[in-house]
Amino acid sequence: MSQDNTFINQILTKLSITIQQLFQAPSMTKKNYIDFYNHINKYFTSPEYNDAVLKASPKAQPKKPEPATKDNEVNDDQINTNMPSGQIYLHIQTTLKENLENIVQNGSYLTGADFLRFYCKAWESYQLTSRIINSLLMYINQNWVRYQRESGFKDVYDIYTMALKIWQDMFFKQANHSVTRTCLNLIKCERDGEQIDCSLIREAVQSYASIGFNEADKGSRHSQTPLSSLAIYKDYFETGFLQETQQYYEFESNNFLANNSMNAYIKKITRRLEEEEKRIQRCLHPTTLQPLNSMLEQVLIKNQCVGIYNEAMQQLMNENIKDLHLIFKLVNRIEKGNEPIQTALERQICDIGLDIINRTSATAIREPKTYIEAIIDVYMRFFKIVDQAFNREHGYTTALDRACSKIINENAIVQGAQRSTKSSELLARYCDIILRKGNRSEQNEVEEKINQIMIVFNYIQDKDIFQKFYGRLLAKRLVDQLSASDDYEESLISKLGATCGFEYASKLQRMFQDIRLSTSLIKEYKTYCENKQSIRIFDFSVMVLTSNSWPFTVPAMFNLPTELESILKDFERFYLNRFNGRQLKCLFQYSKGELQTVYTKPKYTLQVSTYQMAVLLLFNKFDNMTVQQILDTTQISSESFEPVLFNLLKNKVLTCAGINADTLNENLNQSGITTNSIIEINQKLYSTRIKINLVKLTGPAAPNPIDSRPIYASINEDRKIVIQAAIVRIMKMRKQLKHALLVQEVIQQLSSRFKPEIPIIKQCIDLLIEKEYLERDSNERDLFRYLA
Repeated sequence: MSQDNTFINQILTKLSITIQQLFQAPSMTKKNYIDFYNHINKYFTSPEYNDAVLKASPKAQPKKPEPATKDNEVNDDQINTNMPSGQIYLHIQTTLKENLENIVQNGSYLTGADFLRFYCKAWESYQLTSRIINSLLMYINQNWVRYQRESGFKDVYDIYTMALKIWQDMFFKQANHSVTRTCLNLIKCERDGEQIDCSLIREAVQSYASIGFNEADKGSRHSQTPLSSLAIYKDYFETGFLQETQQYYEFESNNFLANNSMNAYIKKITRRLEEEEKRIQRCLHPTTLQPLNSMLEQVLIKNQCVGIYNEAMQQLMNENIKDLHLIFKLVNRIEKGNEPIQTALERQICDIGLDIINRTSATAIREPKTYIEAIIDVYMRFFKIVDQAFNREHGYTTALDRACSKIINENAIVQGAQRSTKSSELLARYCDIILRKGNRSEQNEVEEKINQIMIVFNYIQDKDIFQKFYGRLLAKRLVDQLSASDDYEESLISKLGATCGFEYASKLQRMFQDIRLSTSLIKEYKTYCENKQSIRIFDFSVMVLTSNSWPFTVPAMFNLPTELESILKDFERFYLNRFNGRQLKCLFQYSKGELQTVYTKPKYTLQVSTYQMAVLLLFNKFDNMTVQQILDTTQISSESFEPVLFNLLKNKVLTCAGINADTLNENLNQSGITTNSIIEINQKLYSTRIKINLVKLTGPAAPNPIDSRPIYASINEDRKIVIQAAIVRIMKMRKQLKHALLVQEVIQQLSSRFKPEIPIIKQCIDLLIEKEYLERDSNERDLFRYLA
């Protein structure tokens, strides 16, 4: 090296001093860093540097690369040291080796934790020094190092990587056994409950992870910085760590179980697994977590799974949510580990649920509230376990769903009624109880009950049965103005629509729409009457209902009292003028009104049905009449007339000679009343109330009872139509299909509404063949073809 090169000599001297200072105190002020960086940058842009490059240019072509030395290091026999950058690179390499050699010698007499502490401190100092020098000489990395690698010198790296190679060769190779052994001893001490300095393990592990290189990258001519590799960390630390961890926990688990219960063991290993995961986060490389967990799951859980599952069964019987959650966290870590507990949970829900619900069998038909709330109680009881113990994991929610479906659709009440649809009917009747006036639940309680109704609704198989019964009961509530709240009604209908689609709830929504339109219509009619100055002797209101949306039928015949006839005709004229082409038919059996007695003191107001009103108004003209005369005059059907007359006699508004109203039987013939019996007004009518409700039923029967027999009959017919439509849709798309596949697709397509019976499907197929929608194949009798 020429003595004339004063600038580069200054650089080399400054580098030696800086490296020594950094090893003694690994820090550098911002000012010193900037000054040194500018000094170096000034050299690389100086005439001296340019002259040195020009002088070295004839020899600048690098020699053919030769194999690396035994220490795999770069020296001046392999690279061109005439270039200033090469001189600086080799000078840094030499200076680092000299300083590291002194460090190694200083720690040679230390052992155990003292040596580990020395190693970590030396690594921290060395690493920081290397990073600072690397950043100061980035120009060399980006130019000279890159050029050397592109020329074939694959063992030339950036300055920081070169420094790590020196550490690996001079210190790590002789120190790693002691460092690893000390770290593993410290980890064992911590497992045994002793306090340790985790930072030592973390620093040592960080050094192992930093000095590894991706060997495949060494041959790259385009990257001066090889990719980091964890090979050294895994070979020199992780392998030993996993082996010792396995040995430790195999011994501990067997020893602990020999002296403690399985419940205590589960709590113990739960803590251990959490400790090991935290240890990874605090001390080790995150890639160790996966193999560590895999090994711990085998040793602590799989090897003891029989005992763990036995404990799970016991805690499930006790419904111990806290301990079940601990078990869940363990078995959830292993493949298919939850399946035995899920099976046991489903079996337990079925056993307990069926037992509880079957106890209500004596009263369920008469008191649907008892039955449905028993179902809800079972669901909420076990949902709490699924939610809190098993985090609503899919397998457990599926087990809950299967069990609830069974206890709702296959319980003793359903079997006793010989109808799988009984739950659907009872749920609809329960809704009627909750949504009627007179239900004393608070607002938030009703909202909660609506949500619970939807829980049960989701499990019933025959949703079309529910729809029919709910629609009829809703119609009764709306017409009789017995709904507790329109908001509650609409909330439930909205939820039904969200679950089963718009079409399912469309008729129910149209009922509400008709009630709203009727309210505005009657206001318009009153305005119409005022404008034409017509005199009304009594108040009048009407509900106009769309015939297709309401489950009502028009009565065969009824003679409206003359007192009502004129105003009804007036309204019909008003309505038909507004809606030309429509037709109005009166549903007198659902109408009602009020009458006032003028023959009593005090005067009573009688709340009556239209049929009751027609009977009572006759006595404005006649003092008495026979039963047959009343029937002939009113034209009320015999079936409807009997309860009308019974109610009026029972409430002592009318009397019949020789009949005691208090002992009157609903079957009038059995009470001695015939068509020739004479009926007259009770002139001595007395009540403690001024307003007497004669529409309301007496006795314990549920309000507005609905005969289920005609409903089921109509549903069966509706189902046949739906099944036929489904068959046609499927065959139109498939063109031809075998019998078994067709039945399977029909059941699958309709399962969201009801579970079609196979014999009914067969009947529908035969019916469609008769109607020439389908034909059988002449050779394969179970193959059907669609006829366009």
